[in-house]
Amino acid sequence: MSISIANICDVRTAEAVIRQHVTPAPLIRSCALEKELGLAPGRRVWLKDYGWTPSGSFKLLGALNWMANNLERIGSRPVAAHSSGNFASGIAFAGMRYEKRVIVVMPESAPVVKFNLTRSFGAETRTYDIARDHETGERDRLTREIVEGEGAIQASPYDDPHVIAGNGVGGLEIAAELHRHGRTVSQFLCQVSGGGLMAGHALAIADAFPAAAIIGVEPESANDFCQSLAAGHRVRVERPTGICDGLLSYDVGTHNWPILKQHVTEAVSVPDLETQQAMRWIYDNHGLRTEPSGVITVAALLSGKTNFSGEGDIVVVVSGRNVDDIRFREWIGL
Repeated sequence: MSISIANICDVRTAEAVIRQHVTPAPLIRSCALEKELGLAPGRRVWLKDYGWTPSGSFKLLGALNWMANNLERIGSRPVAAHSSGNFASGIAFAGMRYEKRVIVVMPESAPVVKFNLTRSFGAETRTYDIARDHETGERDRLTREIVEGEGAIQASPYDDPHVIAGNGVGGLEIAAELHRHGRTVSQFLCQVSGGGLMAGHALAIADAFPAAAIIGVEPESANDFCQSLAAGHRVRVERPTGICDGLLSYDVGTHNWPILKQHVTEAVSVPDLETQQAMRWIYDNHGLRTEPSGVITVAALLSGKTNFSGEGDIVVVVSGRNVDDIRFREWIGL
């Protein structure tokens, strides 16, 4: 059975949708990382910080584009989705903008800040026990009940061409900003979970900077993409674990895999301790409070997990900031 695969034209089309609702997240030069890595004077490191979006992460980009392209199909029906938390607030924001009812299935252990954001945009939340989900399948069952029992239209947090294209608008923003400065890119580091963020960005970065190495980063205890890239086919991890709650999907999506396989040149995995250290480093050096999933890319750089040789700049995605204060302080040792 053939599936629709997003392409760079879809990403460019999505940009007009996204610009109706949000301005670009900032691309910030990190002199501190340049010094820490010992880069040559002509090279720069850039942080694409999606913590500045209204939902505190990149997820509203794909959600907005999905919603805009499904309005006729949705009609007066609700929208259903499952999410670890950031897509929940992203699709809730999209529902608010397009005046659609949204119901999201979330882990009962999700950060309070993610529940609060999601509800602040008007969405309803229902919960499940993520620790037992690999045995019970409760997440999918609850979502299916909303679809079947309430006539909802289901939105995927990552495995959908409209979501991929919407996320890719962030990659267009990166390319446009760097081109304005006359910069080139040698390495681009981005998180991989279900693959929606990386697939969209990979389309844009590969188009704008064909020579760039596109590097996926994921938790060591949820490294299905590393295994997939090595095997040449999608590999499923039955029980992903760790502090990076936004990166614990079982596998990458079917719509994402062909894009990732084509454009991602390398994948690395990072243990939780190194992610915690990166959280502390970016807080101390930039004053940024990030969630673990958001800063795992910085951890990959700081811990030497990837080769950053070359002459171009390094671009690092900081995907989100939605972390509860008490956990943040525990993780960084405050």
